[in-house]
Amino acid sequence: MKVFVAGHRGMVGRAIARQLTARGDDVVTRSRSELDLLDQQAVHAFMASERPNAVVLAAAKVGGIYANNTYPAQFIYENLMIQCNVVHAAYTAGVERLLFLGSSCIYPREAAQPMREDALLTGTLEATNEPYAIAKISGIKLCESYNRQYGTDYRSVMPTNLYGPHDNFHPKNSHVLPALLRRFHEATQEGHDEVIIWGTGTPRREFLHVDDMAAGSLFVLDLDKDKYLSHTQPMLSHINIGYGEDVTIGELAHLIAKVTGFKGKIGFDPGKRDGTMRKLMDVTRLESMGWKAHISLEEGVTQTYRWFMENQAELREA
Repeated sequence: MKVFVAGHRGMVGRAIARQLTARGDDVVTRSRSELDLLDQQAVHAFMASERPNAVVLAAAKVGGIYANNTYPAQFIYENLMIQCNVVHAAYTAGVERLLFLGSSCIYPREAAQPMREDALLTGTLEATNEPYAIAKISGIKLCESYNRQYGTDYRSVMPTNLYGPHDNFHPKNSHVLPALLRRFHEATQEGHDEVIIWGTGTPRREFLHVDDMAAGSLFVLDLDKDKYLSHTQPMLSHINIGYGEDVTIGELAHLIAKVTGFKGKIGFDPGKRDGTMRKLMDVTRLESMGWKAHISLEEGVTQTYRWFMENQAELREA
């Protein structure tokens, strides 16, 4: 296939593009300077010119709790615009298949655990990332609406918390796993005797290695249409992609300390917000289709730390 990967410089987009190339597909990419996905006219012109067989929409403005609280307008505006521009341009160019990548934050803050796909729109969202979640929910409904009205084959996958090579390791704007990995690494290098973790350490989180995410995404993209439709519903068509197990933030911190060689004390600051107390994806739907993640958390964190150590120059420039 000729596949346009939107967001190929992000962690997930890179992994998907790499796996597509490895299996022999013709991968089309554009940097932000070459194609601004916020520019509707430019996106339509690009899609009309390239006419890919499929589109993987991995482009998004992303960040952790700090970034979501600081830039809520940018998070909702940019993500809505990117999604609307790419999906509509794909439709007008006759793109046969599209895969939209969402987020586990689409589910209500108090959703029953593990979170099933049918928990969508059943309760109040987590306040710290509501604008981003609203945008991602809109992306799902955008794909479903085009399928219902125009007969397109646009699919959505909802990943759990992702990590791996090319993650964002910024100490404030990154997600919890890469942020902790960098903090423990620096504490080890600088000889600190304690690392303080935001919150109580009791919230539970599920983590999926980006290579598993890429493999699961391409599995869904490649599914025969009849099989995909037999496992989904027209207005409940998204599919969770997760590892199927979770850990507490405290357990994650101790694992990262082990991997980075930190020997000091791990403390917690209960004055900082914990966020949602548990977020575990129900992956029954995807497993019933024939796919399951296989990279364990310790194996994945170890591999990610190795990549982090080997790419210090790139990370300093970022």
